[in-house]
Amino acid sequence: MEEKITLIKTEVLSASWGKLTRATLDYRREDGSVQRLVRENYDHGNAAALLLFNGDTRHVLLVRQYRYPVQANGDPAFLLEVCAGLLDGDDPLACARREALEETGHAPEDVAFVCDAYMSPGSVQEKVSLFLGRYGADTYRTAGGGLAEEGEELEVVELPLEEALAMVHRGEITDGKTIILLQHLALKLAGLAQ
Repeated sequence: MEEKITLIKTEVLSASWGKLTRATLDYRREDGSVQRLVRENYDHGNAAALLLFNGDTRHVLLVRQYRYPVQANGDPAFLLEVCAGLLDGDDPLACARREALEETGHAPEDVAFVCDAYMSPGSVQEKVSLFLGRYGADTYRTAGGGLAEEGEELEVVELPLEEALAMVHRGEITDGKTIILLQHLALKLAGLAQ
């Protein structure tokens, strides 16, 4: 399929926290005609995310944090999410463990890979590796809350899995990685996923 694409040029539009580029390319259609396309791509690196689950209590541990793009879109700016962060040179598993500890204060056990996912492949290059992990009284290390030097001030939120799933249905949890992991966990508990 890649032979259908001829990259003509790329331009860097911005290079601050991430890099915004514009690509001009020729796309060969099925009828043989060539269409010139212009696409923008935002790259700030790949990431990992981890949903913490306590099988004894059937609770999940999420974090609530401020998200400017959500506010700019006119929605409530504080989202409930799984812990996540940029790889920053780590492999995805090490990143997921690091972010869980920084954000929730728990050092997760029994961490299992779920899948890789692109959250917004039309314009964002980020690939997120998704994981499930166990938490409990034995995994608690600190209060969590994120790193102030990274602009984080996170509220750690523990709630029943069933309530989290209901919040997805009611539109109160809208983060893609969180929805995927909550639904995957529900399918796994029902015996419909590995």
